[in-house]
Amino acid sequence: MQKFQLFGAIAATTVAFTFNFSINPSLADPFRTNNQHQIGDKTEAAFKAIFQDGNYQAAQRYLKQAETTEPNEPLAYAMRASLAYSLDKNLTSFTTYGNKTLETAQRLIPSDPLRGNLYAGVGYFLQGASILARDGTVKGTPEALSKLRLVYQHLDKAEAVSASDPEINLLRGYMDLMLAVNLPFSNPDQAIARLENANPTYLAERGLAIGYRDLKQYDKALESVNKALTITANNPELFYLKGQILAEHSKKQNDRTMLTEAIANFDKAIAKKAQLPANLTKQIERERRLASNRLTNPT
Repeated sequence: MQKFQLFGAIAATTVAFTFNFSINPSLADPFRTNNQHQIGDKTEAAFKAIFQDGNYQAAQRYLKQAETTEPNEPLAYAMRASLAYSLDKNLTSFTTYGNKTLETAQRLIPSDPLRGNLYAGVGYFLQGASILARDGTVKGTPEALSKLRLVYQHLDKAEAVSASDPEINLLRGYMDLMLAVNLPFSNPDQAIARLENANPTYLAERGLAIGYRDLKQYDKALESVNKALTITANNPELFYLKGQILAEHSKKQNDRTMLTEAIANFDKAIAKKAQLPANLTKQIERERRLASNRLTNPT
């Protein structure tokens, strides 16, 4: 199943390093409506293209522009790293942009300690992922774990600035939830609480839906994905996620109507395959076939 992985969540802003939307309405910040940070128009457009519209091709175009017009924004490099891997499986570019995320974040720390430390944590996380992709889990795990310690050091520093910041809560909520559903004896309650206080809402609800899906709490997962769809009704990845939830729930309930609805949602996602990574489209098509086979040949 698709594992939507972001990073974790931390906290808010200080007057010295934030800007009030009412004073300067031109600020671009997809996370905050008050006390906004200057993130950049092209970076914000890329963020919305991926997470609001599910349009990876458009996001890639915006990010290429952002690298020229907003060269000091670490979020842009973090998204470029993600796209390098998801679109092309390009480990060299993934590593390069992960390193740029960290370098840019470190330069940002003196002027904006919240976002600087937050994306320093993201940068170390990307470095750890690059090590595992390059060396494999057996050889790469010790070095990757050393990066993970640095991830949490910087996330804690960011959270110390303001523990209620929606950008921190979004990123750290995703990370904590990912760990909670994959590690034994982990408690997802704190991750869920973070996402309930994160923004943008459509992405927080998407994270909750993924978490509840993996915890096999399908009714809650459906509630969250439906909330996300009321805000971003054209995102093919949300249709895919809803299809997954319904397909799994139908097994538990032995409900053919629910399975039929799952297939319909897979079809809605596939209809927009031109804007998705090719490997993701193949995965959706595979899960659609499995659901269709179950409907045709029930056991």
